[in-house]
Amino acid sequence: MSTVTEPVRSDAATQTPVIDLRSALKLLENTPGQLLRSDCPVDPNGELAGVYRHVGAGGTVERSKVGPAMMFQNIKNYPGHRIVTGILASRERTALLLGAPKEHLGQLLLDALHKPIDPVVCKGKPACQEVIHKDKINILKTLPAPNFTPEDSGPYFSMGLLRATDPETGEHDVTIHRCCVQDDNTISIWFTPGRHIDDFRRKAEAKGQTLPVSISIGLDPAIYLASCFEPPTTPIGYDELSIAGALRGQAVELSKCITIDEYAIANAEVVIEGELLPNIRVREDQNTNTGKAMPEFTGYNGPANPSLPVMRVTGITHRKNPILQTVCGPGEEHVILAGIPTEASILGLTHQAMPGRVQNVYCHSSGGGKFLAILQFKKTIPVDEGRARQAALVAFAAYSELKHVILVDEDVDIFNTNDVLWAMQTRYQGDLSTVFIPNVACHPLDPSQVPEFRHNHRLKSIACKTIFDCTAPWELKALFQRAQFQEIPNLEQFLVPSKKTLDI
Repeated sequence: MSTVTEPVRSDAATQTPVIDLRSALKLLENTPGQLLRSDCPVDPNGELAGVYRHVGAGGTVERSKVGPAMMFQNIKNYPGHRIVTGILASRERTALLLGAPKEHLGQLLLDALHKPIDPVVCKGKPACQEVIHKDKINILKTLPAPNFTPEDSGPYFSMGLLRATDPETGEHDVTIHRCCVQDDNTISIWFTPGRHIDDFRRKAEAKGQTLPVSISIGLDPAIYLASCFEPPTTPIGYDELSIAGALRGQAVELSKCITIDEYAIANAEVVIEGELLPNIRVREDQNTNTGKAMPEFTGYNGPANPSLPVMRVTGITHRKNPILQTVCGPGEEHVILAGIPTEASILGLTHQAMPGRVQNVYCHSSGGGKFLAILQFKKTIPVDEGRARQAALVAFAAYSELKHVILVDEDVDIFNTNDVLWAMQTRYQGDLSTVFIPNVACHPLDPSQVPEFRHNHRLKSIACKTIFDCTAPWELKALFQRAQFQEIPNLEQFLVPSKKTLDI
């Protein structure tokens, strides 16, 4: 299995090592077309997301595109605060920030998974505690949490990295979750079923205890990406911060919280400290009654949850002139965060099952980085004919929320949708090349899983997983050889623009 041992770095990346959000922004500032900074006053209540939708949200956002990250430097009613979005809303930008080719980001994370560097506690006062609020907490008077659409349940922290500790084993976990501000000092948190911190919460709740939780916002992109690994790649008790340490070649630094017995990311822009309260639930949209939560990776507004755990905020700390980081709903940034760790997971498990066959994996933007994976499979011997579909089954095991897998040959560029669809048109027959796996649990936010859509089912989150085998049959590979053009050794000389006047 190939490894990414020598990352390809730009001159800007070499000169600007990324260790936190601010160094990441400096790198983007020094790279043309990667960061747009605006001094125009912006309202975080809907206007900010409405602007970035047109600039570079991408993903499944309607009428959007992939563009630069954007920093809003003049937030209405919040002097001294800034909001940045889209840091990871481009595969090319993510590659720049990690110093690796964009085609091999999954492999890069997989390599880091196998070379973990455990986090350490920082010495001295951490940057995240330059300013401290711990008396008479008022979340929205302290931080400009954005609303994304008029139908949102309320203001959200959408790039908050939660950290908590198992009250029985002492093991730690970090995860990004949907955090809605409910009042002056409480936040509701939606845990997708099976998340580890929710397991910690249930254990504490069974004992009638609170669960201390920190929410770190505004981080080194490597930390956000590492935190998005899921079981079975990172089982319960695995500290994903060690993957981020491996990506940077140095340990992530933690700082002890001010008001709770927990740790946060030391160089975070913002840290929210608090406790998940036992046996207390709130309706997510209790303040708006819209029935909607916020825009999710599916491209639709997620339904408001009728009963969510509550975090009571005990303290807020931040850097001077903090930069609140947010993700613009279902944009490309969510695709990157969810997709690249999934690509790494699939690469790792398929390599164990059948070394050398799966060449690469891409979790496509249309599936929000979760629903659709394209696997590039290389058949080398006749019995590989059935193993391509086996690789798809391994992919479903690697990531339970995956819905569709498209299999293509090694000559197909999986990052080029036209190439993938070409393979489907010329190497696929619906009645022969499709495998249905019905009645399997998938992601609860897939709107097509509701009983009203699937008339023969009563339960939500039950889907039909599907394999689209767009690989050429082994015995017919010669028939499916692409047109071969002449190789040009001195191509560059033909690409120098002519200085002559056009004469036609």
